[in-house]
Amino acid sequence: MKKVFFVFGLLSAIFTVNAQDISDHAIGLRFGTGNGVGAEISYQKALKSNNRLEIDLGLANEFSNFKATGLYEWVWALEEQFNWYAGLGSGIIAEDGIGIYGAAIIGIEYNFNSPILLSLDYKPEIGVVGDLSGLTSNFAISVKYQF
Repeated sequence: MKKVFFVFGLLSAIFTVNAQDISDHAIGLRFGTGNGVGAEISYQKALKSNNRLEIDLGLANEFSNFKATGLYEWVWALEEQFNWYAGLGSGIIAEDGIGIYGAAIIGIEYNFNSPILLSLDYKPEIGVVGDLSGLTSNFAISVKYQF
């Protein structure tokens, strides 16, 4: 029973931390590993003070293959310029066929005293429809310009 109260208290403390103001827009590159297409163009749009929409688009094989992911993210402040974030979403991939997958994301970001945002994240993906099967993992580092 003590463990239940401890976990509940810990989660309550985490989710009541106020987020920094996130920029209205950010665009840049996401360099990933795993089941992906390498570098992706990444765009973020703030929805509220601590929520945002992220869209990632990767192109490969002379633009005949693509991967597009949409994520809804929650952002929390860690320290003055550090945030952590988590989110859920889905995407579509076209390689040898077309597939639809579900995705989640968790990461940490550093907001420089300039319009540069640097982040490191982990994005697991699971195939829902098409040629995708099983769970794949994607670690990435991103560099974005905020405006």
